[in-house]
Amino acid sequence: MSVTYDDSVGVEVSSDSFWEVGNYKRTVKRIDDGHRLCTDLMNCLHERARIEKAYAQQLTEWARRWRQLVEKGPQYGTVEKAWIAVMSEAERVSELHLEVRASLMNKDFEKIKNWQKEAFHKQMMGSFKETKEAEDGFRKAQKPWAKKLKEVEAAKKAYHAACKEEKLAISRETNSKGDPSLNPEQLKKLQDKVEKCKQDVLKTKEKYEKSLKELDQGTPQYMENMEQVFEQCQQFEEKRLRFFREVLLEVQKHLDLSNVSSYKTIYQDLEQSIRAADAVEDLRWFRVNHGPGMSMNWPQFEEWSADLNRTLSRREKKKNADGVTLTGINQTGDQALQNKPSSVSSYEKTQSYPADWSDDESNNPFSSTDPSGDSNPFDEDATSGTEVRVRALYDYEGQEHDELSFKAGRWAPWLASRANASNLRGEVFFF
Repeated sequence: MSVTYDDSVGVEVSSDSFWEVGNYKRTVKRIDDGHRLCTDLMNCLHERARIEKAYAQQLTEWARRWRQLVEKGPQYGTVEKAWIAVMSEAERVSELHLEVRASLMNKDFEKIKNWQKEAFHKQMMGSFKETKEAEDGFRKAQKPWAKKLKEVEAAKKAYHAACKEEKLAISRETNSKGDPSLNPEQLKKLQDKVEKCKQDVLKTKEKYEKSLKELDQGTPQYMENMEQVFEQCQQFEEKRLRFFREVLLEVQKHLDLSNVSSYKTIYQDLEQSIRAADAVEDLRWFRVNHGPGMSMNWPQFEEWSADLNRTLSRREKKKNADGVTLTGINQTGDQALQNKPSSVSSYEKTQSYPADWSDDESNNPFSSTDPSGDSNPFDEDATSGTEVRVRALYDYEGQEHDELSFKAGRWAPWLASRANASNLRGEVFFF
């Protein structure tokens, strides 16, 4: 067993017992540990609160992103609603975890902080008032007994030294009896030494026994005083332990979402939303909105009109699909001076035309929007017409009597309205 010493009283400690001098320090240290444990518990709850907040934020972000993906995705109908209900669950659970975070920090954390401040009082020297009081109480209770113990230790050492000296004197006397060189006077001195040592042994033994008796007599009072201070420390520690238990029970209630009625409602609503998903209803909706259930403007017989319709031959359809490019348009008239260079034609260069012909006049760039029904763009208008010159890139032969024929590289006049002529400057046309 290791041997330690208490510098305050200078008494050797021979065991690990609480009753040994100075071994009350472990009880005193528990007070400092209690303050540190309060801090540790606050740090523990603070970290958990950060986790709850981070989890809530991640749930919210996850729900927002996936809600957008589902709403913009191909899923439809009641199954879409059931899927979105999963994101609604995440958003509602996120709110509950934010409430958990708020409870941990605003209630539990603050409660521990305030209790720690009230239970432990810091002193200017750095230690706590409660620690100093316990230290002084134990030292005061132990001081009389420690003083007597110190006397016992001194008496024991004196007695043991006397015994050792007596043994040495007896050994010398015994050896001198067989030595003829020693005179009677020397032998007498050795015998006197032995006698004196025996008397010292008796005296030190008596003193040793007396000090032990006094120590034994003071032991009950020592134990009573030490237990009294120890119980005070026990009561202080009991308050901390009970407080910790109380706080941890509150933390358990804040963390246990299974007992929160709104938490149960979240998953009841989620289950209801999922069970409401109806494949038959979704298929019916798709049939009505994207299938045979949709309305249709079926083709009907229409009378032919020379003014409103223009029948294209198969050959002309092919030519229109391939296109004829007209470039190098020169504009004449006062209207050209008023047009801005940045004017954009109603038919852009990149505009493409369907390969299949159609009777829909909206696809014909030369169709007229005149309510009178005049569909010929080449009719002369004396009041608003403007003559422009165009150049063909390759040969084109008109397919009907009212169409123009062009030779590659040749210039030809073309009469257009002023409004159209203002948009012809530097543009390329296909027809």
